[in-house]
Amino acid sequence: MNKTDLRRQYRAARKAFVAALPKGEREALERNLAEVVAPALTLVHMAGSYAAVGDEIDPTWIEKRIGPHAFPRIAGPDIVFHQAEWSELKPGFQNIPEPPATAPMVHPDVLLVPLLAVTLSGVRLGQGRGYYDRALAALRRRQPVLAIGLAWECQIAPTLVAEPWDMPLDMIATPQRLVDCRKSR
Repeated sequence: MNKTDLRRQYRAARKAFVAALPKGEREALERNLAEVVAPALTLVHMAGSYAAVGDEIDPTWIEKRIGPHAFPRIAGPDIVFHQAEWSELKPGFQNIPEPPATAPMVHPDVLLVPLLAVTLSGVRLGQGRGYYDRALAALRRRQPVLAIGLAWECQIAPTLVAEPWDMPLDMIATPQRLVDCRKSR
């Protein structure tokens, strides 16, 4: 299956999973995600997060635990991270909430990463524009960065092809488990 078909398949699976959740269950799972990922966040100085859109798993409960954090902002072909509060976010590229350009730019040492699909070894399938791969590569050139993919269990793929420019995730967190992908590489 090509990446376009895989993206379609995993978007549909994610949408169906979220749509089938009983009332209140989504929030309970996202709260549990914050509990599951907590051991990986003990030494975080500055985390980069994201504003979930639609049926993406929402990191809000994680953000509440870690204190000040940053959100991505599209800057040409790249994303950069600005420390901001939710109340400061405004619709940006593709109507995704992003911080103002005037917010302080930061370099996260932990990055919470959205995804469409991921393998247990940390190969990630994103939206296809490479923003997070380029951002993670740039951050890692500056300092060590722990990249944690956030996913529903239905987004765990048995295999995905990694392109040379794809940046591997270090960990995957779902509401059910925390996987250290570095152990399987």
